[in-house]
Amino acid sequence: MSRGFPPYVILFSGVLIASTASILIRVAQQEGMSSLGIAAGRLGMAALILAPIAWSQAGNELRSLDRRAILLGMGSGVFLALHFASWISSLAYTSVASSAALVSTNPLWVGIASLLIFRERLSLATISGIGFTLLGAILIAVSDSSSEAATQHTAPLLGNSLALLGALTGTGYFLIGRDLRRRLSLLAYIWLVYTSAAVVLGVWAWLSGQPLLGYSPLAYLCVLGLAIGPQLLGHTAFNWSLRYLSATFVTVAILGEPVGSALLALAFFREWFAPLQLLGFVILLFGIAIASVGESRSKTA
Repeated sequence: MSRGFPPYVILFSGVLIASTASILIRVAQQEGMSSLGIAAGRLGMAALILAPIAWSQAGNELRSLDRRAILLGMGSGVFLALHFASWISSLAYTSVASSAALVSTNPLWVGIASLLIFRERLSLATISGIGFTLLGAILIAVSDSSSEAATQHTAPLLGNSLALLGALTGTGYFLIGRDLRRRLSLLAYIWLVYTSAAVVLGVWAWLSGQPLLGYSPLAYLCVLGLAIGPQLLGHTAFNWSLRYLSATFVTVAILGEPVGSALLALAFFREWFAPLQLLGFVILLFGIAIASVGESRSKTA
């Protein structure tokens, strides 16, 4: 990706692509593939596809990485592995809309960490945007506790808790990337992180006795789609944006993913959303717009 592309265009394109992840995961789960197997397959295929590109374009950089960069990259990969393992598991227990909304509450945790750890000053517009997006996410999640929603999913409370855990671990992934991406090229960074996450998930699946082979062609096609689309295109767009936009704004923008995921779930699985969810979507998008204004002003100040 070239710096000539506007960062906002790249970021929001990544959000649209990432919105398809929940649908592909749900189909793979319906084909009998375990959540941990899906996560391991997604990162494993992404790392394999990326390897020849990364080593041909950034091989010298990868070979010259110092110990600190390698350890940080591996740490980011561990957080990414935990993020996918918990979030993908949540989709087996709760609605696509609620899972995607709760896993996207990163701005709260990133904003707090940026303020306390990195001493960053958040503009009033950015803080307001975080508030609105979180309010929208909460409304979407609360609507899932209705009696109608509870009958459609096996354990909404467990699923929502796993999605929230995915948000917390995703925060660690973004915060490490915030520092490391300023010193590494995009290809070197994502190969190191995705490969580390794939190894962690593969070993985890092996130790827990969850097979990675023996599933239907459709299941593997979904995993390949996850690797190429949401992972290599979607998450790579997020990581590229971290060099030019703040981690807080990137995670706020990613909150648009639940809206796309919910609309796709409606189209493919007939998962209707209640008026409260619809209100949450509107508030969430309004918050993203407010945060965008705050980010633009801070960049030009």
